[in-house]
Amino acid sequence: MSADLAQQLLLKTLLPLSLLIAAGGIWPRWQSGISIVGLRGEINRLVLNFFAPVLFFSAGAAATVDLNLLQVPLILGVATLAGLGLAALALFATPLGHGLSRPQRGAVMLAAGFGNVLFFGYPFLTTVFGERGARYPFFADMLATTPLVWSLGVWIAFRCGKHTEHASFLRMWLRLPPVWGFAAGIAVNLSGAHLDPLVEAARWAGSPTIPLMLFVLGLTIPWHDLRPQKAVAVALLIKLALMPLLALGVALAWPGPLSEPGEAGILEAAMPTMVMVIALADRFGLDTRLAGLIMGWSTLTGLVTLPFWLWLLKGLAS
Repeated sequence: MSADLAQQLLLKTLLPLSLLIAAGGIWPRWQSGISIVGLRGEINRLVLNFFAPVLFFSAGAAATVDLNLLQVPLILGVATLAGLGLAALALFATPLGHGLSRPQRGAVMLAAGFGNVLFFGYPFLTTVFGERGARYPFFADMLATTPLVWSLGVWIAFRCGKHTEHASFLRMWLRLPPVWGFAAGIAVNLSGAHLDPLVEAARWAGSPTIPLMLFVLGLTIPWHDLRPQKAVAVALLIKLALMPLLALGVALAWPGPLSEPGEAGILEAAMPTMVMVIALADRFGLDTRLAGLIMGWSTLTGLVTLPFWLWLLKGLAS
């Protein structure tokens, strides 16, 4: 990794990410009397129902779609499935899971398997690959993470949690506004229609999505309770080390030299735990405290491990 890229990564990506997350952590102490849960819920609804759909529409409409692009969701999907499998094996078939309840095991599995591929991935990959890197996190999210979260992820939460939900996986996924926004954008892209002003307006209107969700991430991390635990260490090992290592193996096994989409898939597999894990834990009665601990530690640790994986990839490419 060149000194120039390292400087850009620090100043353009890691510093703004850290400031937004820190702002979310400081806000409740500065604005005393507000409900963190209520504020988090309102921002999540606003992003889910407006900002994210228009941003996904603009990404789908403007992306250059080719077969190489499919490497990103395929690599990430394989790594995610492997991560979930490793977490299940560690928690249910080894002493590592002893003493943990099913809601705790479910929280660890979800936190170990699902990464923040969009809200961390977008600023990180656009810094690394430039404007062409902007398409990778959206395709990774829509074609790998979102379908797996709302199918296998919901099934894990449903089986491990204490709740009264009656889950319909396909219906929940199809009712997500970002899914329809992305589908509409791809339809416009493939139709060849010249709607550049609309696409640019949608991109601008959706631009608050990532800053808002990073702020929510700061709101959600239990800063007062960040103590190391065995379950947290298991999740971090799988999420930040084994998953990207597995993704690297898949990318290297791909025909031809390691490509840019292959590198993007590996970096997406190395992203820290996604915020949606907390929402699933809340909804299905998993251990939200443990999920928050893992998310907090993985976010802080990911600020160090992500540059390491990028350095490793640049070394392999040179």
